[in-house]
Amino acid sequence: MSRKPRFTLPGVPQRVIQRGNNREPCFYAEQDYWRYLHDLKEAATHNQAAIHAYVLTRRSRSQKAVSQ
Repeated sequence: MSRKPRFTLPGVPQRVIQRGNNREPCFYAEQDYWRYLHDLKEAATHNQAAIHAYVLTRRSRSQKAVSQ
């Protein structure tokens, strides 16, 4: 079952955390990190969101985003 849509207010920061399923790695090679950053930039532009910070680790990723 999928989760309910995230409640957002324009201009209010949100911390978004994603983790690998069953503690599996999210990234396997350096190119995976670069691809994720590229896709994050495209998604932020498409959804008119500003990414203020991000952390990428092998098993998780976290962003602080603000919708405009």
